[in-house]
Amino acid sequence: MARIKKTEQEEALEKKLWKAADKLRKNMDAAEYKHVVLGLIFLKYISDAFEEQYKKLVDQKNEGADPEDRNEYVAEKVFYVPPSARWKWLQGRATLPTIGKDVDDAMDAIEKDNPSLQGVLPKVYAQEKLDKTSLGGLINLVGSATLGTKEAQSKDVLGRVFEYFLGEFALAEGKKGGQFYTPGSVVKLLVAMLEPYEGRVFDPCCGSGGMFVQSEKFIEAHQDYYNKYNAKKLAIGPKDRISIFGQESNQTTWRLAKMNLAIRGIDSSNIRWNNEGSFLNDAHKDLKADYIIANPPFNDSDWSGELLRDDTRWKVLGETLPPPVGNANYAWILHFLYHLAPSGQAGFVLSKGSLTTNTSGEGEIRKALVEHELVDCIVNLPTKLFLNTQIPACLWFLSRNKTNGKYRKRENEILFVDARNMGHLINRKNRELSEVDINKISETYHRWRNPEGKYEDVAGFCKATTLDEVRKLNYVLTPGRYVGLAEEEDDFNFEERFIALKAELEKQMTEEAELNKRILENLSRIIIPKK
Repeated sequence: MARIKKTEQEEALEKKLWKAADKLRKNMDAAEYKHVVLGLIFLKYISDAFEEQYKKLVDQKNEGADPEDRNEYVAEKVFYVPPSARWKWLQGRATLPTIGKDVDDAMDAIEKDNPSLQGVLPKVYAQEKLDKTSLGGLINLVGSATLGTKEAQSKDVLGRVFEYFLGEFALAEGKKGGQFYTPGSVVKLLVAMLEPYEGRVFDPCCGSGGMFVQSEKFIEAHQDYYNKYNAKKLAIGPKDRISIFGQESNQTTWRLAKMNLAIRGIDSSNIRWNNEGSFLNDAHKDLKADYIIANPPFNDSDWSGELLRDDTRWKVLGETLPPPVGNANYAWILHFLYHLAPSGQAGFVLSKGSLTTNTSGEGEIRKALVEHELVDCIVNLPTKLFLNTQIPACLWFLSRNKTNGKYRKRENEILFVDARNMGHLINRKNRELSEVDINKISETYHRWRNPEGKYEDVAGFCKATTLDEVRKLNYVLTPGRYVGLAEEEDDFNFEERFIALKAELEKQMTEEAELNKRILENLSRIIIPKK
C-alpha cells in the first residue's frame, strides 16, 4: 500500500510542475519554451548533485578534500558546477532584469568545466521575447523540487519529470513534436521484444534518446534474469553492459538526447549530430550493431535519394536494390541491415503501407528480405499511438541469423501479430498500450522465438507462417492476411487512398479554375453602354 502512495506522490510532482510551468509560458511557442524549461530542470539536477557532493567534501576538508577541485566531482561521476552557475546563486537573482543573461552565462560556464556537455546546453534565456518575470517564476518553481540528490536519483524523480515533460511538450507541439518523441508504450514494446541485455545498441534517427533510456531501464528491471542469463558478468552494472550509438540531424533535438542521457549517467559520447542526416552523412559508417531500435520519419520524400543511387548500403541483399527516391521507408530498412552485426537484430516502426507497397521497386526489396530469411516478425499496431501522424503504423523485426543458436531455428517462418484492437484512449486523439498489452505481444514473440517457448497460434491475433504462404500472397506482410481477420479491412492503404483523393481534388480545382477563367474572359467581352 505504501508503494502505491509513493508513486502517486511522484506522479503528482510531475503534473504539478508541468501545470505551473505551462502557465508561465504565456504566449511563447511550445517548441521554444521546451528548451527553456528542460534546460532549467537539467541545471537544477546537476546543481543538486553537485551541492550534495560539495557538502561531503567540506566535511572532509581536514582529510585533504578540496570542495572546489573539479577532479573530486569527476571521480564520483558528478558534474562540476562553478560558483556563478550554482542554483542558489541563480535563484537569488531570479527577480533581477539580468536573470536571462545570468542563466546563459551559467550554461556557458558549466560547458567549459564539463567537456561532455560542450555545445549541449541551451543558451536561450536572454532573448527579448522571454518574459524575465516569468523566467524568475520558473526558476523559483523548479527550485522547489529536489531532483539530483542520491535519494532523488534512486527514485528516478528527474527521469520521471523529464520524460513527462517531453511527452507533454510533444502533445503541445502536435505534428512537429513527434519528430523528437516516440510514445513511451511503443518504445517499451520494441525494447521488450528485442531484449537488448548486452552489446551495441544503435538508433540512427535517435530523437531525444528514448530508445536508449528504455534499454537501460529494461536491463535494470530484469536484473535477476540477466544474472541467470550470464552469470560470469554479475559484477558489471547495467550501464556497462550495453554501449549506445546514435545519430540525429536536428541539433536542438540532439541536445535534448544528450541531456536526457546525462541525467541518467549514460555515456552519450557516440551520439552524433550533423545536419545532413544518416543517409547523406553516416556518422557510424563502420558500426555493426547487435541491436537496432528506431522510429524513422514515416514516408519521408525529402531524403536526397537521387544523390545515392549507387550507395553500397543498397547491396546488402546480394544484389543492388536501390530504394525509391520519393519514399525513404525502404532506404531505412536497408540502412538498418547494413549496420547489423552477423547475428544482430533490429526492431523499428514504419508506416503500414510498407507491408504492401509495390511502388518503384519496394515490392522487390520486400521479396528479397523474405527470401533471404531476414524478416522475423511483423506487428500491426493500433491507430492513434503517435502524436505526429494518423498514418497506420507497424513494427518490423529483422534477424540477421535465424539459426545462431541463441534462439530456436526459425528458418522458413515469420511470426505475424495483429494488435490493432489493443491499447486504450488517453484522450480524444491519442491511444497507448498498457503494460498488459506490451507483455502479451512481447511474450507471444518470445514463446515463438525461444527453444522451450510453448507457442500456439491464436486466431485473430497471432500466426506462425511459412514462407510458402507468404509467397502465395505475393510477399504481402500485413498480419491480418495470416491471422484470420477480414482482408478488406486490413488491406486498406491510407497513403494510397490519400494520394488518390488529393489528385482528385487537385483535378477538380484545376477544372474549376479553368471554368472561372473562361467566365471572366467572356465577361470582359461584354460592352456596357455608356449613359
